[in-house]
Amino acid sequence: MNRSIYKLSWFLALAALVAYIIITVLQLHTAGGWLLMLCFASLALAFRGSAALKGFSYTVMIFAAVSLAMYYPQHFIQVGGFKLSKLIVPLLQIIMFGMGTGLKWADFEQVVKMPRSIGLGIVAQYTIMPLIALCITWMFDFPPEIAAGIILVGSCPSGLASNVMSYLAGANLALSVSITVMVTLLSPVITPLWMKMLAGQFVEVALWQMMWDIIQIVILPIILGLLFNHFLHGRFKWLDDAMPLLSMAGIGLIIVVITASGRDSLLTVGPLLVLATLLHNLSGYCLGYWGARLFRLPERDCRTIALEVGMQNGGLASGLALKMGKLATVGLAPAVFGPLMNITGSALATWWKGKKIT
Repeated sequence: MNRSIYKLSWFLALAALVAYIIITVLQLHTAGGWLLMLCFASLALAFRGSAALKGFSYTVMIFAAVSLAMYYPQHFIQVGGFKLSKLIVPLLQIIMFGMGTGLKWADFEQVVKMPRSIGLGIVAQYTIMPLIALCITWMFDFPPEIAAGIILVGSCPSGLASNVMSYLAGANLALSVSITVMVTLLSPVITPLWMKMLAGQFVEVALWQMMWDIIQIVILPIILGLLFNHFLHGRFKWLDDAMPLLSMAGIGLIIVVITASGRDSLLTVGPLLVLATLLHNLSGYCLGYWGARLFRLPERDCRTIALEVGMQNGGLASGLALKMGKLATVGLAPAVFGPLMNITGSALATWWKGKKIT
């Protein structure tokens, strides 16, 4: 794309931001969402022209869509007689199917080759984040269902984003994929148990129902994707090309729908929730990394485990919040955590990429 387009995008983003500030001060809020969306969309395009910022463009586009959802939530809750929240679970199943199509039986052999690193990654994933989440609920005086959402995020496995960030960081990609696969397969048991033990004080948790929900949302689609890849590998190249784009679009839509549904709650707890999720996310990176260092793992493995622990499957948490019938409250923490972890994860991966592994 012509460099002048990127320069124009920077100018347009600044102009839209100035206009947004002016109309906000004048309390002319009707056009505020459109101007804020234009600011973020222009910024995302401008980022595409920078090698250092390119990785943040998708997350900035999410902010553009979220801006519209915050200002005009009615357009993202229901279209005609159809509730958009009904799309969340099918979209998650498609995303998990895509994860399965990217797996091979040989990927599971890594568990045998790297048992110590993978075992430590699994333990760190399912102890550090749930317990940090519980501590955060003690620190912040959130309503019970918001607090339950924070614990739900902490109790979920890592997702595909951690694999991408491990690749960008020059970490151990095979280890990252192996940990993601294993913690995902364990999630039907461990996630509901943590929710029952830690979040049961805030909301009612139907243990067996949540186990079955995770099996439907995660395990069955991954198995189908794995079988699809095994028997039909290479026959549908268009599917390999389409799945990453479909996954990004699906995650974006999920975040927007949740934002629109929980808009009133976000206006009340928004800044504190952002602070809480940021603390949760950064603590996961820090404790994951230094925990691995404590066990004298190689530097590449330490970086990998840090990203695996700090980056959660926010989409799964959103789907479970929907299944609980509490999308507008329990689902808020996952909606905030997702874009936030992509920003911090991209920044951390970029920083690590520039630091030589000794």
